[in-house]
Amino acid sequence: AVQQGLRMGMILFIVSEIMFFFAFFWAFFTSSLSPVFKNGGVWPPAGIEAISPWGLPLLNTIILLSSGASVTWAHHAIVGGFKKDALLGLVITIIFAVIFTGLQGFEYVNAPFAMSDSVYGSVFFMATGFHGFHVIIGTIFLFVCAFRLYLNHFSR
Repeated sequence: AVQQGLRMGMILFIVSEIMFFFAFFWAFFTSSLSPVFKNGGVWPPAGIEAISPWGLPLLNTIILLSSGASVTWAHHAIVGGFKKDALLGLVITIIFAVIFTGLQGFEYVNAPFAMSDSVYGSVFFMATGFHGFHVIIGTIFLFVCAFRLYLNHFSR
């Protein structure tokens, strides 16, 4: 019963996170598909220079997907009883997460718009900021897991 409750709690937590981020995507897509007169009737709003998706955002997406692959490798190594490979996978994932966070900070500092620049800036910084916060929390969790793995707290 306890395991079933923990599983259901995790499922509900994940669903709540999905809905949380869905709200930001909804705000972005609603604003982009039907731009209001106040923003010049165009998207992105008049006076806003959008960040090219083919530069830093693409690199950060590749890093994020690569971290998913390395943490999956670490998980399978733990299940298989390969501690050294699991530790390497977790360390690689942590390195990817730190690089992702650093590049996101660089993107924020060099963004050609601010949070106060219409709905475009506010939705961009809120959505990517909360995602960055999730990555930072996940990095802390992964560091704790790597340390516990090093101390042999996990078994197959």
